[in-house]
Amino acid sequence: MANPHLEYHLQLLNHLRTILVALGDAEQVPEESHALFLERFDELLSLLPQNPLESQYLGQDLICQVIQRYPQIAHLVPRDLLWFFGGDCLHYMPDEELDLYQRLEERRYEAEQNDEPFDWHQEKQLLSLPGDSASH
Repeated sequence: MANPHLEYHLQLLNHLRTILVALGDAEQVPEESHALFLERFDELLSLLPQNPLESQYLGQDLICQVIQRYPQIAHLVPRDLLWFFGGDCLHYMPDEELDLYQRLEERRYEAEQNDEPFDWHQEKQLLSLPGDSASH
């Protein structure tokens, strides 16, 4: 059974897949290579819940390819996916954003260690508040 953190990222990947399908339906990309890309994307969706660590490199590769192959939708790639897969994906994030996600990850880890609930969205909003950086 996937944990809530993994489930959340699977939802983001499914959302990104619907955007990619719509892009193909709008005939904005070469059909044959797009179909092959969607097959690999579906492979990631099926492998990730079974073996998250083994799927990291495939995820990094595919998310980077989305940005490179489909620049018209690069702004629609959820930032959380860039952080989740890490590696080369982090090159698409500015330092301030990397700092935010690092602090968010530290809070998530601390909550896990203390068996406390952790709401990724709520914590992200709290960390994004303008006054927060001044208090640290």
